[in-house]
Amino acid sequence: MGQVSRNLRARTGLGRTARLAAVAVAALACLGAQAVPAGAADGPEQPSVPSADVPAFYDPPAQLPQRNGDLVRSEPLPLPLSLPGPRGPLPGEATRLMYKSTDSNGNPVAVTGAYVEPSAEWKGGGPRPVIALAPGTMGQGDQCAASLALEHPLSFDGRSVSVGYEDLAIYRLLSAGVAVVLTDYAGLGATDRLHTYVDRRDEGHAVLDAVRAARRLDGASVGADSRVGLYGYSQGGGASAAAAELQPSYAPDVELAGAYAGAPPADLAEVVKGIDGSALTGALAWSVNGFLQSDPSLKEVADRNINSAGRAALKDLSTRCTGDAVFTYGFQHSEEWTTSGKSLTEIIADEPKLRATLEEQRLGSLKPEAPVRVATGTQDDIVGHEQARRLAVDWCKKGADVTYKPVQLPNLGDKLLTNHLAPLLVDQGEAISWLTDRLSGQSAASECSQLSGQP
Repeated sequence: MGQVSRNLRARTGLGRTARLAAVAVAALACLGAQAVPAGAADGPEQPSVPSADVPAFYDPPAQLPQRNGDLVRSEPLPLPLSLPGPRGPLPGEATRLMYKSTDSNGNPVAVTGAYVEPSAEWKGGGPRPVIALAPGTMGQGDQCAASLALEHPLSFDGRSVSVGYEDLAIYRLLSAGVAVVLTDYAGLGATDRLHTYVDRRDEGHAVLDAVRAARRLDGASVGADSRVGLYGYSQGGGASAAAAELQPSYAPDVELAGAYAGAPPADLAEVVKGIDGSALTGALAWSVNGFLQSDPSLKEVADRNINSAGRAALKDLSTRCTGDAVFTYGFQHSEEWTTSGKSLTEIIADEPKLRATLEEQRLGSLKPEAPVRVATGTQDDIVGHEQARRLAVDWCKKGADVTYKPVQLPNLGDKLLTNHLAPLLVDQGEAISWLTDRLSGQSAASECSQLSGQP
């Protein structure tokens, strides 16, 4: 199908506008887009914390609690897709959260999210379990937070439209009687800093501390004796994988029954190659912005390599959501943002500090104690299949209990996000069933002995 797509472009002159239309249709059909603006702003040249029209709840206080996972504040969060039921509103009652976590530099950080208490009965045995759901790519503007999308799954304010695509997985889990705690990650929603996109420590900490926050929420039915699972795809798959790796050292009190990591960006140097020139080119800017914030020593490297167009893009994209990025920066190439005309991949190869930064972010160097399930589409050309499969192999080599699922689909369109998004929907039911089995106390059979022979 990839060759057919290339031939079609050659015969018809299919250009950027047509490809944007194609990916818009595909993305809306598969998952939904977020905050598609009327037009792109030039913006200042340096990234900074964006101002966003979000509720005052998301403004962190000057002082945070001492313990990770302690609640800063909470309030009811209305679910628009709600029906009356015999045990309360269906699918459940939601609470907006702000809790304390720790960033990759060891500093306290406020993280927002949501907890949903299901109305459905848990029939798997034992106390009601909880899943910490790590969202996929939402963007970098505070208005992109997954907890806001849970409240407003489809909204249009005259300038933009947003769709909460993680709501499907959340509602499926709730229907099984599983409580869900959703994290927005550090800096997404909470307005005091930029979101540190794909930073494994920031994200892993936020996921694990969300479980602690759920346990400490008044009225929640989950406690220290509730089994805990992790769920995430794409950016969320990386966050779930990072949390599973970090749990033994960072959160030994959060014992995990299992973790699902779908399409995890385990090797960012490889992922850059897939994102560059794709519908999601804008995600490169979110990564750069986040790492510049976490490690200011990288600024010298950025100043030497990023041109004025690139600096303007970094600033502009720091306020944008996924849909915005697709429609305003989709199919651009990083060469357009560099002083040398080299791609970001070439610059990473030339800059030892960048190589070291990305290598430090690589997943697979630590052994998860809980069973893990890695799923990846064999045609995924955005978050590459091979680097995700390598994560499963690396974990197996360390003695982890790994289930590996290659999702076999035809090529659904080069660089259009379809090869990346379709496996999420195809595999979601099986992923949730695998997790609920772990939450029911069933053991997982490791597939490491067969993994070497799989594609």
